[in-house]
Amino acid sequence: MLEQRRFAFHFLGGDADPVDTALGSYLNADGGYGHALDPDLRGPLSQPLHTAHALRVLDSLGRCAGQRIERLCRHLTGVSTVDGALPVVFPAARDYPAAPYHPTHDDPPGELLATGPVVGVLHRNRVWHAWLFRATDFCWDRVETLHHSHPYEVQSAVAFLDGIPDRARAAAAADRLGRLVREQRLVVLDPVRRAEYPEAAGYAPGERLYPHDFARRPESLARGWFTDAEMRRSLDFLASEQQPDGGWPVRRRAWAPGSSLERRPIATLEALLTLRAYGRLTATVSLPGPVPPR
Repeated sequence: MLEQRRFAFHFLGGDADPVDTALGSYLNADGGYGHALDPDLRGPLSQPLHTAHALRVLDSLGRCAGQRIERLCRHLTGVSTVDGALPVVFPAARDYPAAPYHPTHDDPPGELLATGPVVGVLHRNRVWHAWLFRATDFCWDRVETLHHSHPYEVQSAVAFLDGIPDRARAAAAADRLGRLVREQRLVVLDPVRRAEYPEAAGYAPGERLYPHDFARRPESLARGWFTDAEMRRSLDFLASEQQPDGGWPVRRRAWAPGSSLERRPIATLEALLTLRAYGRLTATVSLPGPVPPR
């Protein structure tokens, strides 16, 4: 239902309220989000990956503000690690099924993978909360000291850098990160030759990322990592991946049928939004207007 409402909002001129209502069904009393909002983590518990997904939706609606965000930040304060960051999975999640590539630890460390997207969205929406100070410092330290990484962690670093207020520092960090991505071949620069690019440890066969996966919009700092020809090939490949039923495939490891089915409409929306951001679609756009904070 959430993805249906999001599609209607972004491409059919639909209203933001039905999206907000659908997202609200994943909200917990602690201010966080759960109930498999991110399909890789099952169960009702609030988890950082669910929070990141919810914030991306609210950001797209222009509704990342108000008491709801205040409650969410209080929740993040209570569940952060000692260094002020977010783990990928909280220990309590072992009571419910989870993707095998998200292992559960008794004392999980804070990770850029979970913290970067949350901090980036909150900063982009000019949210002020005490939790952000230490979480921002954590992200800066991780991004600026990365020497070895994997594609999804780089995605999280980009999400952080694209939202952070210090644009000069972000541009410098992005420049260094882009060189690392190319040197370590973390991105497929030529989809025709994608089999020649290595898969990251623990990734599924064929689970590789392309320029459009890092630079989802042309204004992203990651766009500067790629030439026009590389970006064009990447977007051509993305468009060609649409399947006969209209959706896009999921490249992640298929660990459970239900999770894979739920991931597919998310992947489809991401593909359509990326293609439109680069001028590859001409569908109707519904822009969010001013709304009262909740």
